[in-house]
Amino acid sequence: MSENSKISEPIIEEVPFTSDGLIELSANFTKTQQKSTQDQYILTYPTVYLIHRDDNNEKVTKNHYTVYVGETNNIRQRTVQHLTIDPKNRSDWAEMVSNENSKMIVIGHEHFNKSMTLDIENQFMLYLSSVETIDHLDNRRKNEQYNYYPANERSEIFSKIWSKLNRKYAEIFPLESIIRDSALFKASPFHKLTDEQLKAKQQILDKVQKSLQNDEVGQLIIVQGEAGSGKTVLLSKLFYEISKQLSTNGQLLNSEDGNVANTDVKTANAYLLVNHDQQLVVYQQIAIKLGIDDTRNEHVNKPTHFINTHSSDDPVDVVLVDEAHLLWTQGKQSYRGDNQLKDLLKQARVVIAVFDLNQVVATNGYWENDQYQEMLDKATTKDNLIELKNQMRIQASSETLDWLETLIHQQRVVPIPKDNQYDLEILSSPQELQNKINENAKDTNHGLSRILATFDWKYVDGKKDGDDPWYVKIGDWKLPWNLQIKPSLRSNKENRIQTKKNKSLAWAEQPQTIREVGSTFTIQGFDLNYAGVIIGPSVKYRNGKIIFDSKCSFNKNATHNRTISDGSKVNVSEELLRNELNILLTRGVHGLYIYAVDDQLQQVLMDAQNKSSQNLDFVAEDDDIEYKSDK
Repeated sequence: MSENSKISEPIIEEVPFTSDGLIELSANFTKTQQKSTQDQYILTYPTVYLIHRDDNNEKVTKNHYTVYVGETNNIRQRTVQHLTIDPKNRSDWAEMVSNENSKMIVIGHEHFNKSMTLDIENQFMLYLSSVETIDHLDNRRKNEQYNYYPANERSEIFSKIWSKLNRKYAEIFPLESIIRDSALFKASPFHKLTDEQLKAKQQILDKVQKSLQNDEVGQLIIVQGEAGSGKTVLLSKLFYEISKQLSTNGQLLNSEDGNVANTDVKTANAYLLVNHDQQLVVYQQIAIKLGIDDTRNEHVNKPTHFINTHSSDDPVDVVLVDEAHLLWTQGKQSYRGDNQLKDLLKQARVVIAVFDLNQVVATNGYWENDQYQEMLDKATTKDNLIELKNQMRIQASSETLDWLETLIHQQRVVPIPKDNQYDLEILSSPQELQNKINENAKDTNHGLSRILATFDWKYVDGKKDGDDPWYVKIGDWKLPWNLQIKPSLRSNKENRIQTKKNKSLAWAEQPQTIREVGSTFTIQGFDLNYAGVIIGPSVKYRNGKIIFDSKCSFNKNATHNRTISDGSKVNVSEELLRNELNILLTRGVHGLYIYAVDDQLQQVLMDAQNKSSQNLDFVAEDDDIEYKSDK
């Protein structure tokens, strides 16, 4: 935001959500000459408004709020509707009106027009869906706006509004930096989609509508995309819109105000499934907050639970599967089938599955070429294969993205390109890497920064290493593995409260995890602003190429043999350990710091950094590193 900005400050008024409050709102603008010249921005211009009620009681340990977000061309008329008409048709409005703590915040600005207020309304939904103290959030409309005048002012106007609200109501409106770092924000269905995502979304909704109209079963839609291509946001948007739009005879409809006059109309029956524990918690919170689900989490759960509690005799409408590459392709624990995706296709009319085979890290999720090709063919024959190709996570140059691609998938080390927008650095020790991450973590502008490592040190979930936690150890340096450190607080009560709070947060968001090392099991599906990655001894550099040594990995799910469809056992550890490295090296949005345990890999990476400005390529003979100039 420019210091010399000429955009004026917003006008914000809060009044009780009552008839008297509406009278007070009108009266407020006749008290001073200054306000009398501004009353048009509240009373006659389009406005954005938030109605909130305080649901706190003495038995809870945190504040709880319910918030409704809206926009209108006539705040007085819309308020009368909410106070007198809506409570007759909807119980949530009856509760809002009857609660003596209900307040209304009305926001005006001289540059507000209909498109701008719709856009600001959507931005409020994006931010407020990430606020911990808000248990329920509603507005029941889709309000994405793209090209309008003055769209280029929206971000600055919204920041001015949010900053002003933060100074007065910090519990409901935390700092923007806190909001943007939360996993809920990053998975929110209220992000604006790119052109590629918008096209994909419309294609998928059209196909869902057609399938529901034809009462088909087992329609498979595959969404393919690499890490950072925007799959999570697209899936979250689809889940929200399919769940919140109305369906009758398979016809998906838009609802402007959420009021349902026709009792024959029912909400679409949609379920979102994911095998990743950390990501599951995020989706469950979003679903509860937005009124898609309740605390029983019936519509957001793990695939095994869904399969075991549903029948092909009564298929549901839509199943969406995030991280579908983590679906099991053989029996395990409580799942007795052969392939979870095939089972889901029998239990749903439409299955929307998001795939990135470069993120499979366990043999029970390994897809044989024939298995996956069968699924691709099933989707392709009906034109149901959607591909996302744009990289959206890593804010780096194409040269840096190519460098990562070459390192991970071609297993070659080439000179590190200069990049003014992305901080890519090879560090000389794990302590130096830790210092770098700690420095970034203290800077609110840098947001979440954490240390990650390949799974090359022992860790047993739910147990300790004697009296100690499980450590990542390199020489004299060590840090505990993820999920080992408890909050360090002054009292047991504080500790219990923080521990309970942490269960609702992704690993990287928990404050004590700055002193831990994350793995694929806690970071997959999430991103960091800056990632410090320790490449353990399972990744080596020999004879001019990166190799993967399964004997040095403690990820037994990746290193034991896999029984394939013909009954034989095969070792797929190289592919799975490469995928593990891929996941870790693609977490950082603004920067990546690397330290390699293997001496030869560390040396060639340091040399790639030191020699990059000289435009050199690498060649290797008998493990000795030499250089060959392009010049």
